[in-house]
Amino acid sequence: MLLLLLLLFLLLSPQGCSARYDPTWESLDSRPLPTWFDEVKFGIFIHWGVFSVPSFGSEWFWWYWQKEKRQPYVKFMETNYPPGFSYEDFGPLFTAEFFDANQWADILKASGAKYVVLTSKHHEGFTLWGSKYSWNWNAVSVGPKRDIVAELATSIRNRTDLHFGLYHSLFEWFNPLFLYDASNVFKTRQFPTAKSLPELYEIVTKYQPEILWSDGNGNAPDTYWNSTGFLAWLYNNSPVRDTVVTNDRWGVGSICKHGGYYTCSDRYNPGHLLPHKWENCMTIDKWSWGYRRNAQLSDYLTIEELIKQLVETVSCGGNLLMNIGPTHDGRIDVIFQERLRQMGDWLRVNGEAIYGTKPWRTQNDTVTPGVWYTFKPKEETVFAIFLKWPISGTLVLGDPKTIIGETQVKLIGHKGQLKWVSLGEKGMTVAVPQLTPNQLPCQWGWTLQLTNVK
Repeated sequence: MLLLLLLLFLLLSPQGCSARYDPTWESLDSRPLPTWFDEVKFGIFIHWGVFSVPSFGSEWFWWYWQKEKRQPYVKFMETNYPPGFSYEDFGPLFTAEFFDANQWADILKASGAKYVVLTSKHHEGFTLWGSKYSWNWNAVSVGPKRDIVAELATSIRNRTDLHFGLYHSLFEWFNPLFLYDASNVFKTRQFPTAKSLPELYEIVTKYQPEILWSDGNGNAPDTYWNSTGFLAWLYNNSPVRDTVVTNDRWGVGSICKHGGYYTCSDRYNPGHLLPHKWENCMTIDKWSWGYRRNAQLSDYLTIEELIKQLVETVSCGGNLLMNIGPTHDGRIDVIFQERLRQMGDWLRVNGEAIYGTKPWRTQNDTVTPGVWYTFKPKEETVFAIFLKWPISGTLVLGDPKTIIGETQVKLIGHKGQLKWVSLGEKGMTVAVPQLTPNQLPCQWGWTLQLTNVK
């Protein structure tokens, strides 16, 4: 009887219902990706840290200045800061006095994004939470004197439907423990044991992120980081075991091969369908992930370019993770705000062609350039997203095959059915409505909804 009750308890308990994973890539890679991630399609990346204080050149400022000694960085420091000024001296200047987590949450919500990933710790080692493993180099002890991660997590969860995620760098450029291990060709493991792994357990337990975005392997293998051991705990025993999504940056050799979804490289956009779920992480500023005070207007991607990235990525089965870099005092600069709100405006009209879609049998049109397809299988609806409005008044689609008397075409955001002509096996020609600029459903990129096509 006791054995029967124990068996019943295991079957009914949440943990008993979940599959168990061994600390091997074969076992971990067999875990199905939680379905929510493929459905949401669009997220916002936030790179924020001490590098936001100099806000010059790149978020790799410390490395380029002190390690590579690149001339623009050396000259910038010599010109603007006194002799002997160290990177650590930037810490107290990371003030975040204008950081308002509720305001950030509202801006992110307005973008139409469905998840957000914040850099909890970049390669500089400064943590945006009061980590007990980052003594005197964290946002609670130095600079803002605030738990940035906790504030943003709370606002996101209270004010939006976005999934909250955290980026975490495995290695740290100048941490003595990491440098010691590297000098031993990673035969010793002082840094992951004392610093990196305890931090990972800490942020998962304390903040329960639904995305864990790992980065920065430091040229060390996953065995050095004990990535498979940590991921086995994350999938089996952590408080987010059933919903958490992870990426593929868990040590040398893991990228584009192991983990949850693949990122493969920064700004990865293959332009064709992949057999595995992937993400295009890219940044509005073409040259930096962190904020740059010296950026020019031409350095920022236009809304047309961003929508093109989103449409291409989703058509090929990926998610788009679009990055912004806040200022040292906690502001999301107005150019980033504008781009985010423009994306939200576009998605309010065309979101049904993005959220919850699947790739169609072909990703882009074989006749007309700049036309990308998405698909909703349950509704048997194909969406043709075209990035240039046809001046001729007609749009040729070479891939959808019509069914006489059944095929219907609609311009999303515009009332009424559109007229079309079958081209047989060569597709169809759609007559787009003659509209003034003010009558267009949106300003950049438009969607045809096709029902009953093959």
